[in-house]
Amino acid sequence: MGEVILRPYQHALMGEIEVPGDKSVSHRSIILGSLANGVTKVTNFLDGEDCMRTINAFRAMGVTIHKEGSTITVDGKGVSSLKEPMEPLYFGNSGTTTRLMLGIISGLDFFTTVYGDESLSNRPMDRVVQPLRKMNASIDGRSDGKYLPISIRGKKLTGMDYSLPVKSAQVKSAILLAGLFAEGETTVTEKTQTRDHTENMLEAFGADISRNGLSTTVTGKNTLSASNVHVPGDISSAAFFLVAAAIVPDSKVTLKNVGLNETRTGIIDVLLDMGANIKIENQQTVSGELIGDITVCSSDLNGVTIEGDMIPRLIDEIPIIALLATQANGKTIIRDAEELRVKETDRIAAVVDVLSTLGGDIKGTDDGMIIVGKTTLSGGKVASYNDHRIAMMSAIASLVAKDDIVIDDASSISISYPTFFEHLQSIIS
Repeated sequence: MGEVILRPYQHALMGEIEVPGDKSVSHRSIILGSLANGVTKVTNFLDGEDCMRTINAFRAMGVTIHKEGSTITVDGKGVSSLKEPMEPLYFGNSGTTTRLMLGIISGLDFFTTVYGDESLSNRPMDRVVQPLRKMNASIDGRSDGKYLPISIRGKKLTGMDYSLPVKSAQVKSAILLAGLFAEGETTVTEKTQTRDHTENMLEAFGADISRNGLSTTVTGKNTLSASNVHVPGDISSAAFFLVAAAIVPDSKVTLKNVGLNETRTGIIDVLLDMGANIKIENQQTVSGELIGDITVCSSDLNGVTIEGDMIPRLIDEIPIIALLATQANGKTIIRDAEELRVKETDRIAAVVDVLSTLGGDIKGTDDGMIIVGKTTLSGGKVASYNDHRIAMMSAIASLVAKDDIVIDDASSISISYPTFFEHLQSIIS
């Protein structure tokens, strides 16, 4: 999929959507299933490019993984069965695969080189490399391991106490996963709670793990046991349609079986703070994760300030929240989101560029943005920046724009939401 032209849409949105499986949970299910002893069955797996990078990495290390649609079967034989890959591991655009795998590969007794596409090769990896080196990891790469490609000579690791300097679940997870291979205990302490899918899944697979407030401790050298995983619907994907229903007049859309992990539901809290009409039903816990159905009806919205501990709970949703803010009355201020500068692209700059092109009143800051609404969006040609969330934000903007919106390249959407346009069509037709 290359250039996409989206015509103005002037009607209500109606219907139900079951969004694809959560990307974060899908990655981790393959990782832990491959490290465990026994057969792990994963249902509702996200069949996106990023998650396939994780599958391919473990296949290259000798793990038998079968895929039938959204059901994955991992035949785990334990850590000792993993083999040195014959070729460098290619991670495409997947930052999650890269950072989590660095933690694992550092503790395996073989040599590995990992690399990615141009975008991934410009994303900082030193935030993971530096703490892993404190655990005795042998890692080298471009700019002293700051950027891919990176080579790892696996060796015995040593547990440590580490205070996270950044609000990043990927860094936390990389260290905890490395802790599985380390002598003694590894403790990670956060400044702010980030998504905890890794901790939940480590518990489900039988790891020796404990939590105390913002600190998590894992003991190395223990054996994991297979555990079936049902992947909840990805709230980061649902967010695009939650916002669409909130801003298109007379709309009502239900998102089915969406993950409601409290470390990820910041988007719902922001919508409620803005005055959105939201109802959550049919809540249940499946495979250790809370899920439910979310119904959103359009309503008048007001600007809010989003900052502090809220940011890690909605960091991936900020692009679509910025679009939401253009349709809210008054000023919306987003602070403490400097992490957006090192995503698939500089998402602060990308969001400001796209929404400014479409006529939004938006200004970037060092750690966020300021948006003034309510604004009637025009149209125009926008860049996706090879970033799936920027491309999907632009597509949702077409639902409230006066003129055509042309996205230069929408192919990146397949990274996290291959059926996005199919689902969009289902609620506008």
